[in-house]
Amino acid sequence: MKQFFIFVKKEFRHIFRDRKSLLIIILMPIVQIILFGFALTNEIKNSNIAVLDNAKDGSSRAIIQRLDASRYFNVSQILNTQADIETAFKSGKIRLAVVFQPGFRESLLHTNHAQVQLIADASDPNTATTVTNYAANIISDYQKELNGQVQVPYAIKPEIRMLYNPQLKGAYNFVPGVMAMILILIAAMMTSVAIVREKEINTMEVLLVSPLKPLLFILSKAIPYIFLSLVNVVTILLVSVTLLEVPINGSLLLLMGESLLFIITAVSLGLMISTLTKTQQEAQMFSLMALLLPTLLLGGFMFPIESMPLPLRIISNVVPSKWFFLIVKDVMIKGLGFSAVWKESLILAGMSLFLLAISFKKFKTRLA
Repeated sequence: MKQFFIFVKKEFRHIFRDRKSLLIIILMPIVQIILFGFALTNEIKNSNIAVLDNAKDGSSRAIIQRLDASRYFNVSQILNTQADIETAFKSGKIRLAVVFQPGFRESLLHTNHAQVQLIADASDPNTATTVTNYAANIISDYQKELNGQVQVPYAIKPEIRMLYNPQLKGAYNFVPGVMAMILILIAAMMTSVAIVREKEINTMEVLLVSPLKPLLFILSKAIPYIFLSLVNVVTILLVSVTLLEVPINGSLLLLMGESLLFIITAVSLGLMISTLTKTQQEAQMFSLMALLLPTLLLGGFMFPIESMPLPLRIISNVVPSKWFFLIVKDVMIKGLGFSAVWKESLILAGMSLFLLAISFKKFKTRLA
């Protein structure tokens, strides 16, 4: 083990000697989290919604049918009680809940006004604002249709609630996304470059004939970047809490543990990239093309995945950042526990094992 720690120490020294790379590793998370904390809106389509119809009359059914028939919504759940609303949101399967009060049509006919409650998941404030506006417009169209049939206009007033993020701050959505983007880029790209560097300068064979076993040699390369990535997680969370005022509503220990799992997945991806490239430039370009674009486009934090064509929705399932983004939102923003993210955690763990198995197999084959 002494030799192992010597190799780890050697890798740390190499990182600290390369001041440009070190500057990127330390400053990039801070710059990205600030830049992405204040922007971007997107069109939302095919959002899953839930309905709690306490009225069960002609007017409520007509509005439900209009919501389901629009290109913006899919009525995926019919709820029975008020308690089912929170359960539906915690499952992460809906973006909006529509609640009709008892006697909805009677109130509309006798008092000329009735109320519909729109409850949105505001952990993604842009999406929450958009879907509530869409639903309010559909209800407004139904109201205008009714008003054309009577002399006294009816008034249907939607009551809107924003869960998890009442102030609709954009940072609540972009902090988890930027965390995923930064960690996968730094952990994967830097790890792949670190190993390819030894190939490029023809020192890999020298290192492999040392008393240190190949497995421990690879781990000695990965550990410094795992450590630096954890430092980045702490930095991002500090900036998020202090500057962007994004709270950590869930368990900090669980959040750090999930971040470590995602970092291991990213490092495993970097190891696989290192087996497919021969130079540092190839490794960097491959990492940027294979990681940056899928993370930005298919990670879920910039563009809603449910609005994409079916082939892209299927491809998004193999993007690790998608699952980490969901985990951070559930733990950090919604304050949920491990029971809400165990499936995503299992997927990341499976990806790590799969990537490591490929990496070790290719590594031994190429250098045998």
